Amino acid sequence: MDVFLSDWLNLLLRWAHMVVGIGWIGTSFYFMALDYTLTKRERMNPGVMGTSWQVHGGGFYHVEKYTVAPPTLPDLLHWFKWEAYLTWATGLGLLVVQYYWHAEAYLIDPGVMPLTQWEAIVISVGSLTAGWFIYDGICRSKIGDNTVLLALTVFALILISAVLYTQVFSGRGAFIHVGALVGSIMAANVFAVIIPNQKKMIAQMIAGETPEARFGAIGKQRSIHNNYLTLPVLLMMVSQHYPFLFGHPQSWLVVALILLSGGFIRHILNRLDAGDTWDGYGWALPAAAMALIAAIYVTAPQARSAGGVAVTDNEVLAISSRHCTVCHARDPAHPAFKEAPKNVALETVPELRRWAKLVYAQTVQNRAMPLGNQTGMTDEEREKLGRWINGLK
Repeated sequence: MDVFLSDWLNLLLRWAHMVVGIGWIGTSFYFMALDYTLTKRERMNPGVMGTSWQVHGGGFYHVEKYTVAPPTLPDLLHWFKWEAYLTWATGLGLLVVQYYWHAEAYLIDPGVMPLTQWEAIVISVGSLTAGWFIYDGICRSKIGDNTVLLALTVFALILISAVLYTQVFSGRGAFIHVGALVGSIMAANVFAVIIPNQKKMIAQMIAGETPEARFGAIGKQRSIHNNYLTLPVLLMMVSQHYPFLFGHPQSWLVVALILLSGGFIRHILNRLDAGDTWDGYGWALPAAAMALIAAIYVTAPQARSAGGVAVTDNEVLAISSRHCTVCHARDPAHPAFKEAPKNVALETVPELRRWAKLVYAQTVQNRAMPLGNQTGMTDEEREKLGRWINGLK
């Protein structure tokens, strides 16, 4: 496909993904907050667990939640599911356009594992599918009856997945796949558990039976999982713009710290909505801060010595010609680009000097460039490039 049209497809999918994702996250946050504001009152309809008075947009709202279900079905029932389905669908579209279509650049790193495009795609699809079934099996097992044990097990599942992805894909590809795995689990929770369970309860009511409370309890459990996973998955999805997150061997540890900090922050917000006292959840704030500080420490660039044999301009220009100008040129040879990415051309020594700090961060420190290391840049070449940049006045 023409690069221009491919870029537009990528942009439109990304825009749609953001729009429907905001809708899904908004409903998740709202209904969790709604649950926490429910209050038992003297006058409530039969079967009601609690009610909430709310004000928004110049109007007053009175919301009721039933312990299991209302005595009779209303004429019109509003479902909240398409936001989740479309978020996953547009996310899959982005994965195809960005990572499957250009697997050699974004998904595969021959230095990690020499894969063909189709091998990488099969591993991607297979791992995302397997991840859901493993997670679902854990939730349905005896582990699912213990909230703390279940949380630790799911945390371990995501962490193990992160480690395995770093052994298969490029740093960029591994990190986005952790986010895709978590996002797929969240969407499948809606599609395969929450909505089907609600339909089972409705079917029981239509048949004149009392709906089983366990269906609602299971759906609520998965909804809570989605709520706590939201903040970590959001950061993982924007991680591609920040190579320092995935451009080192400990990227799996960064995933763990993101899960912890995001989960703790979400817990704080949930308990605030519930009106709990600070003594009950205040511990989560320093825990989240410690996880974030640890993430900053882990991703901090390591100091590199400026010593050694001086590297000449011609040597650096030769390195750039072999590894950089295939993309970063006025007329790129790489099929994915019609112009230099971010208008950064590296064809001359003055251009290399101009963009030296960016080249150092992306190539020497984070090792995010060249894309997928398609040109096979060696550690020695990166070290030479770093010495030349450190020696600039």
